[in-house]
Amino acid sequence: MPFAAYRRTLPLLRIPFSVYLMPVFWFGLSALRQPFSGWRAAAVFGVLHLLVYPASNGYNSYYDRDEGSIGGLRRPPKVSRELLHLVWLFDALAILGAWLLSSLFAGLVAVYLLVSKAYSYEGIRLKKYPLLSTAVVVVFQGAYTFLMTQVGVGTRPAELLAPDNLVLALVSTLFLCGSYPLTQVYQHTEDARRGDRTLSLRLGIRGTFVFAGLALSAGAAVLVATYLWRQEPRNALLFLVATGPVVVLFLHWVRAVWQQASAADFDHTMRMNQVSSLCLSAAFLLMLLW
Repeated sequence: MPFAAYRRTLPLLRIPFSVYLMPVFWFGLSALRQPFSGWRAAAVFGVLHLLVYPASNGYNSYYDRDEGSIGGLRRPPKVSRELLHLVWLFDALAILGAWLLSSLFAGLVAVYLLVSKAYSYEGIRLKKYPLLSTAVVVVFQGAYTFLMTQVGVGTRPAELLAPDNLVLALVSTLFLCGSYPLTQVYQHTEDARRGDRTLSLRLGIRGTFVFAGLALSAGAAVLVATYLWRQEPRNALLFLVATGPVVVLFLHWVRAVWQQASAADFDHTMRMNQVSSLCLSAAFLLMLLW
């Protein structure tokens, strides 16, 4: 039955995995100093996490055709044509939902979807180029999404383009710059088989962790400095306390990898994603509520 085929391929959209990208959404909202509509924020969340990210995940899976574990799925099902149908449906619903909020937000969503297609599409395949693909991912999943979230809730241009807000957008890209290679560290064999020279593959396992540590440390330092610049020391303290468990887990993982390279595996990567996403989301949500 056609419906059964769509149901079997639905997990490849990896909707639960989209939760790991929540911190950028909460970060964007917590940076705003002017009030915004709660229902608009909920609508933006739905468009991004239930439609845009799953569509991007599904399109990536369609062209990668992974045989091993991928983000959010230990044993991904076989790719079929129905997956592409679901991707187009989610694309259309995402743009339509964004248009109901504002034409600018819809335009930004459309650009994001097109760039995510270029990342995976075999005729372009940005994923083959380690530096270019990394730059695209960290900018669009970081600063671009940070600002796109603010546009979606109706932020005025003056606040959107304020220097301190733009620096915070840059921080989100620095965080992505650190976390993105870690999501590739267990896929070296799969990526090499497809000819995708990812940044993590180029850096090697140990190099990936060194690079991630430097980028995440830079992001944290700039964030704390920016909060102090904005005279928000409470936010700086909240961030440092909330990310304590993340730092401890990361250092334990580094130690395990240095002792045995096989520790750079799917299970450790997913645990790192889960803990960092929950801790950062909690921190930014508390800032938003206060």
